Amino acid sequence: MPYNPSVVAAVVFDVGETLLDDSREFGAWADWIGVPRHTFSALLGAVTALGEDNVRVFDYLRPGFDIVRERRLRELAGRGEQIEDGDLYPDVRPTLGALREQGLWVGIAGNQTVCAAELLRALELPADAVATSAEWGVAKPDHRFFARVIEMAPCRAEEILYVGDHRDHDILPAKAAGLRAALIRRGPWGHLWAEDPAVVDAADWRLTSLAELPEIIGR
Repeated sequence: MPYNPSVVAAVVFDVGETLLDDSREFGAWADWIGVPRHTFSALLGAVTALGEDNVRVFDYLRPGFDIVRERRLRELAGRGEQIEDGDLYPDVRPTLGALREQGLWVGIAGNQTVCAAELLRALELPADAVATSAEWGVAKPDHRFFARVIEMAPCRAEEILYVGDHRDHDILPAKAAGLRAALIRRGPWGHLWAEDPAVVDAADWRLTSLAELPEIIGR
């Protein structure tokens, strides 16, 4: 059978604001550093609009903030990272399950901690593999992250669809690495950049729900 470059054989998902609603984790950080949650959220929006990484929020609120150290302190205080079923967007389990039923390989790979990887695996999502940037030692948008995605999936780069909410961390570097890409319109980044010319030009699809994927790929 001749190779068909239009076929999607694997779908790999970003984590934050693609699979997970980050509201609880952002709220936990606001509480930890002692600022009102609405202040943290508003500044996160400003950082997003400026095109800066979300960790810049901490630099504005607490200059010199060491996020690695503070993560450790949160863990020691029993207030560490948590990921539970209730943090998943409602379309996640049904969509991942439907894609696997269609015979696709399903992966999860995002800019998260080692702890987040363990918590995600504990959820027993219908996915073939879970990996995070901390486990790989390289984070998006570095091209080496997407090289690891390609290594992880059992198919050609052009047969992999990477799904995420971030223009600069997901869509553009995934396309540059030779993958297909879909932007999910949710969370601050997904909504901000859904109509961005670079996203419109680069993304193979722009989604309002992950539930659209099985039908799109089936077609």
